[in-house]
Amino acid sequence: MSTRFQGRARRLDDYDLPEIGALIGVGEDELHAVIDVETAGGGFDRQGRPRMLFEPHIFWRELPEAKRRSAERAGLAYARWGEAPYPADSYPRLEMAMLLDSRAALRSASWGLGQIMGFNHKAAGYDTVQGMVAAFMDDEAAQLEGMVCFIRSEGLDDELRRHDWSAFARGYNGAGYATHGYHTRLAAAYAKWARIPDTVGARA
Repeated sequence: MSTRFQGRARRLDDYDLPEIGALIGVGEDELHAVIDVETAGGGFDRQGRPRMLFEPHIFWRELPEAKRRSAERAGLAYARWGEAPYPADSYPRLEMAMLLDSRAALRSASWGLGQIMGFNHKAAGYDTVQGMVAAFMDDEAAQLEGMVCFIRSEGLDDELRRHDWSAFARGYNGAGYATHGYHTRLAAAYAKWARIPDTVGARA
């Protein structure tokens, strides 16, 4: 895995959305809605790296206790969410965290189109977080498939199919989803995409 987090950065093809959505019985509009809310529609940043947000409060949890204070002094970890603002670019902080504990750092960031947390790599279909990140570096289709696998693993495919945005947001984003308006943003994004003709069908 490149330490610069730059792989092939392949974008979605037209058929990826219907093919991958079919794995859980949803169409393009439902997947577009989740992607829009999580990453505004793009799985890579301007440097071709996967969209990523490093979470210092998760890093605190993932670290062995003996390393927590060093990470806290470096501004890389804190015990509770919201103790400090997020930087515009999380990668410098992630790279510093990896010097302290590489695996814990990767597990403490959300990745790709669906912003899958690294500690959820198994639910996304990967044995290791390193394998998930490497796949996400190469291909938005892998990011999307990981998102769909996570949705299925967490039992949220039913909620997505019936457009129960509150229940889906609770399972996908946590108990504080309403504070951030995830459910209303999902509903609005779905309504927008439902008015737009689908691209193409899945490959034969």
